[in-house]
Amino acid sequence: MTPTLSDARRLVFHETGAPMDRLQCEPFSPTAPEPGEVLVKLLAAPVNPADLNFIEGTYGVKPALPATPGVEGCGEVVESRSADFQPGDRVIFLRRAATWASHTVVDASILFKLPPKIDPLQAAMLKVNPATAWRLLHGFGKPAAGEWVVQNAGNSAVGRCVIQLAKALGIRTVSFVRREELLTELTALGGDVVVMDNDEGLAAAKQAMGGAVAALAFNAVGGDSALRLMNLLREGGTHITFGAMAKRPLTVPNGLLIFRDLKLCGLWVTRWIENAPDAEVRSVYQDLAERVAAGSLLQPVDSTHALENFAAALGRLTAEDRAGKVLFAPSGS
Repeated sequence: MTPTLSDARRLVFHETGAPMDRLQCEPFSPTAPEPGEVLVKLLAAPVNPADLNFIEGTYGVKPALPATPGVEGCGEVVESRSADFQPGDRVIFLRRAATWASHTVVDASILFKLPPKIDPLQAAMLKVNPATAWRLLHGFGKPAAGEWVVQNAGNSAVGRCVIQLAKALGIRTVSFVRREELLTELTALGGDVVVMDNDEGLAAAKQAMGGAVAALAFNAVGGDSALRLMNLLREGGTHITFGAMAKRPLTVPNGLLIFRDLKLCGLWVTRWIENAPDAEVRSVYQDLAERVAAGSLLQPVDSTHALENFAAALGRLTAEDRAGKVLFAPSGS
């Protein structure tokens, strides 16, 4: 049942620490929107690693306690004091907006209006992963059609978005994965070469590329996996780190820097959203939203959960059979 303002609720933590121990589901009364603000009813909000880090106190942005997590989400406008939005508009948030809640009040400037009939679950995941994939492919010297990019964590949400976007752009992909059953799955998604993330996979990738080398490498793991990507880069190629799943640092052989002139960069999509011209950011999201609405840029969904069932949602994150994103659906959509 769709909640009313009288039974609005949100997830809150009063101290940083382990999310399972710190989160509480609490009732609250949303404030009335001021001029330029919008009251939004949340339809869906994903559980991202950044959200967990935010609760733990290890993210790049520190919480002002008590705090409600939620870096992204999809909602429906309930009340607007901005001429740009009307009740019933479907929107996403381009800034952190405390989306692990049934309602939130935000400045209209951080909202992006969605195309009609877009799936709210897919829209809720639009801000972070598709934009990260887009930025990886465009922000460091866009490869020409037919050129190669290489990535680890190919089964991650970003990895899947890279495969789909690269396919549409005519860019060829090599994706490293950790489970054999993903080889066929990611190939069916559009991956040109999908191999195991080990030395045998590296050799297989080199053979499949037929002597070609990659323009860009996308690293979400670190450690030896990141080094395998470097070994597939061309002279002067760029290696971009946007995650650290293995929690191991990059160890770069001197020769790769001296004789191959590799460039090592980092990407935090939040910084791009904050620093890029607003028109550029909105143009990118318009493109991505249209692809999502058309069904050509999709992320798998594992499960949806009510806010009060946050323990079950967090438990799914480490389940061996998890197959996609875990989301809160506070309005039952």
